[in-house]
Amino acid sequence: MSHVKRLPPDQTKALMGDVSRRSVREVIAEKLAALISSGVLAVGDELPGERELATSLSVSRETVRGAIAILASHRILRVAHGARTTVATADVRSLVRGVQAAGFEGPYDLESVHEARLLVERRIAADAARNINEVGLAKLRASIVAQEESGDDPVRFLLCDRDFHATLYRAAGNDVFFDVAMSLYNHLLDHRRRIVAKPGAIAESLSDHRAILTAMENGNPEMAERSVVGHATRIYLTTRAFLDGTSPNSADSALE
Repeated sequence: MSHVKRLPPDQTKALMGDVSRRSVREVIAEKLAALISSGVLAVGDELPGERELATSLSVSRETVRGAIAILASHRILRVAHGARTTVATADVRSLVRGVQAAGFEGPYDLESVHEARLLVERRIAADAARNINEVGLAKLRASIVAQEESGDDPVRFLLCDRDFHATLYRAAGNDVFFDVAMSLYNHLLDHRRRIVAKPGAIAESLSDHRAILTAMENGNPEMAERSVVGHATRIYLTTRAFLDGTSPNSADSALE
């Protein structure tokens, strides 16, 4: 019978800590890669600074540096001493695969995606309101703070926005719903960067997010459904106005 050698407790703790830190770096690298894949970050774009990224993603600067190193090793990012890190390629297949990376194939029309998003997110919101724990609520609250600190920077805001929605979707407790919702979220995400750059757009999304958080804090499924429907509808209407080249004022009035 073979003898299995056990590591001393201090070595085991150190090893597990290293695995944990490495996995967090990988998760952050995949989040950044997903934004590149979806077009929020385009080839040649500069990444926000380490401090801004760390705040937006609620991680340490060391973790951000590790994530950037992973992306640089895949030649997805270009890192140069004394200069901002830039996106080198939009091809992230070497790092991220599957539904979360690229979304549904399509192409799908905006109305169909909106209808599907309403259906999925209403169920997710109701389930999340019933199931979310204090850890999830803390993550949503931290995301709101990070969104407020993003100012008028659309890339920083969308980094926070993606984390906010991912936390909400995960709180529902259904991995299939999570994957589907993230794919729907990624649809036409490249346009959202230009949409949220418009005056007042970030403030409107923040208001929607605060309403969703309130519903989660109250554990109220009906309030949660109403809040996500209002938010998803605002996204649809502003995207529709952007694609049509019309004023978003009618979109605002439709939600009042």
